[in-house]
Amino acid sequence: MHGAIALIEIGAVILSLGLLGAFSVRIGISPIPLYLLAGLAFGQGGLLPLATSTEFTAVGAEIGVILLLFTLGLEYTAPELVSTLRHNAPAGLVDLVLNSAPGVAVALLLGWGPVAAVAMGGITYVTSSGITAKVLADLDWLGNREVPVVLSLLVFEDLTMAMYLPILTALLAGAGLVAGATTLAIAAGTITVILVVALRYGHWVERFVASPSQEVLLLKVLGLTVLVAGVAQQLQVSAAVGAFLVGIALSGPLAHTARELLTPLRDLFAAVFFVFFGLQTDPSALPPVAGIALLLALAGVLTKLGTGWWAARRAGIGPQGRLRAGVALLPRGEFNIVIAGLAVAAGIEPQLGPLAAAYVLILAVAGPLIARGVEPLMRRRAARRDPLPPPVVPGQHDPDDDLTGSVQPA
Repeated sequence: MHGAIALIEIGAVILSLGLLGAFSVRIGISPIPLYLLAGLAFGQGGLLPLATSTEFTAVGAEIGVILLLFTLGLEYTAPELVSTLRHNAPAGLVDLVLNSAPGVAVALLLGWGPVAAVAMGGITYVTSSGITAKVLADLDWLGNREVPVVLSLLVFEDLTMAMYLPILTALLAGAGLVAGATTLAIAAGTITVILVVALRYGHWVERFVASPSQEVLLLKVLGLTVLVAGVAQQLQVSAAVGAFLVGIALSGPLAHTARELLTPLRDLFAAVFFVFFGLQTDPSALPPVAGIALLLALAGVLTKLGTGWWAARRAGIGPQGRLRAGVALLPRGEFNIVIAGLAVAAGIEPQLGPLAAAYVLILAVAGPLIARGVEPLMRRRAARRDPLPPPVVPGQHDPDDDLTGSVQPA
C-alpha cells in the first residue's frame, strides 16, 4: 500500500509537470517559475503536501542538477574555455562585481552575516544559461553579433561557479581556517586534474564512452557523469561542477549525440529539481520577503543591462545589439536555485530560501517577457529613425540619383 501511494504521488507530480510545461509553451514563458510554484503547492504548507515520495524527489533533484550542468558543459570545448578566459576576463569581472554586489549588500543590511552574504552574492550574480539559450532561439537572435559576447559571459560565469561552489560549500560547513584551506586546495586540485584531462586527454574519454549502440552510449555517458560527480562531491567539490567538467571533456559528434540522448532525461530530472526546491520552501514565508525580492530583482535588471551594454560596446556592437545583450542576461534559474539549495540545507538563514525563490520567480518570468517586449520597441524606433522613402513617380527626378552619380535620361 505504501508503494502504491508513492507511485500515485510520483505519477501525479510528473503529469502535473507535463501540463505546466505545455501551458508555459502556450503562453511563451520558461516553465521554471511554474515548476517552482508546483513545488510550493506540493510542499509543507501547500495545497497537497507529498507524504511518501519525498526521497525519490530528493534523489531526482540531485540527478537533475548533475544533468543540467553536464549538458551545459557539452556546449563548450576545453580550448574554447581557455580562450574565453583569456579574451573576455575584463567583461566577466565587471559582470561578477556588478551583479554580486546587490545580493551581498542585502544580506549584510539584513544582518545575515558574511556566509549568507557570499551565498546571496552568488544567487544574484549568475544568469540562467538554459533560459537565456531558449530566449535567443525563440527570438531568432542566434545569428546576431552580440550573441558571442553573451555566450562568453555565460561561460565565464560557469567557470566562476566551478571555483565558487567549493568555497561556498566550505563556508557553509563551518570549516576552520586550516580545514577550509585544505578543502579549497583539494577542490582546486580536483578541478585542475579534470580540466587537464579534458584539455589533453579528452580524446581518450571520448574513445572510452563511444559506441555504435545508442543504448550503450547512454549508459556509459550517464554512468560516467554520475560517477565523476559523486567522486567530486566526496572530494569537497560540487557534484554539479564535476558533471560540468565531464561535459567539457566530450566534444564533436559524440557530444552532439550524447546531448540528444540525455536531453529528455535532463528535462525530466531538472523539472524535479525545481519542484524539490519549491518543496523546501514554505509558501507562507514568501509574502514577508516579496518587497525585498522585488527591489533585488529591479537591481538585477539594471546591473545585467549595464553588464551586457558595456560588454557589447567593448566588442564594437551598436546600441540595439547592446540592449539585446543586456536583456538576454536577465533571467535567473538553475545555478541560483542550486546555490540557494546549498544554503537552505546548511540552515544558515531561514529567510534566504524564500527570498531566493521569490527572486528567481520574478526574473525567470520577467527576463523572457522583457526580451520579447524590447524587440518590437527597437523595430519601431528604427522605423521612426529610418522611414521608408517616398515612392518615385515615373518621369519624376529621384533625389537619390544625385547621391549615386547616375544620370537621368533626357
